Amino acid sequence: MTEDPSIEDRKIEIGPGLVFDVSVAGAADAPLVLMLHGFAVSRHLYDSQLPALADAGFLAVAPNQRGYSAGARPDPSHHALYDIQLLIGDALALAEAMGQGGRRFHLVGHDWGGSLAWDIAARHPERLASLTMLSRPHPAAFARAMRDDPEQPHRSRHHKAFQDPGATATLLADDAAWLRTRHAANGIPPAATEKHLAVIGNPAAMEAALAWYRARGAVTRPIGPISVPTLFVWGDADDTVGRMAAEGTVDFVEAPYRLEVLPGVGHYAADQVPARVSELMLEHLRQHPA
Repeated sequence: MTEDPSIEDRKIEIGPGLVFDVSVAGAADAPLVLMLHGFAVSRHLYDSQLPALADAGFLAVAPNQRGYSAGARPDPSHHALYDIQLLIGDALALAEAMGQGGRRFHLVGHDWGGSLAWDIAARHPERLASLTMLSRPHPAAFARAMRDDPEQPHRSRHHKAFQDPGATATLLADDAAWLRTRHAANGIPPAATEKHLAVIGNPAAMEAALAWYRARGAVTRPIGPISVPTLFVWGDADDTVGRMAAEGTVDFVEAPYRLEVLPGVGHYAADQVPARVSELMLEHLRQHPA
């Protein structure tokens, strides 16, 4: 549950066994901003952006994604149920469920949610008015950095570690010490960590969250250049994404593009410096109306 009275908690069903916990703020007929979270956090990553966007005249929507929502948690041992194409379908269906018809919407993605957002922007550019990316570089820029940046494979070593069958127990051991330590190292306030752990700090949710990694495995589906106006926000203290991948993203966006580097900020900028992220996001959205 969220504590801000301007944020409404909803359950949105997009199909059998797919009922999502969603935070909503703003008027139903306002331009839609769909915000997708990544791993080790939840919809609460955007708790500060939701009221800021609503106050500025937008309909802000942040779901707990597949596996993170208890009502949308297919068996995580069946990795195919967490294939990226299904996750992308969830996001598009949630946008449709907000009742805006064929109107273009603004898309925001962080980490794994960013992977979905890049793919949506590449394959469905006609659906989007703008793209805002937090931390996650364009997949081609990331692949190039994995090849050419000696540090990037080390930064991404958790991808392999999360394939281990015992990863859930490891991450939740000692009152989720691994998650708490990583959050603190990336500047997430303790109160925000507690909100995220209320969602993913149990074995069922964590196993489903890790299914995103296990479903991906060695499978990659390359995407081309992006034709949607894009803002990329990257903190130079991000422990998972290096400068080469971040700065290289410009090579794969064929539209108005801005890279905003946040000094001293880690992987979870929306939690660490929420006011700055809201400011950047609103500036970008206003420049590219739906």
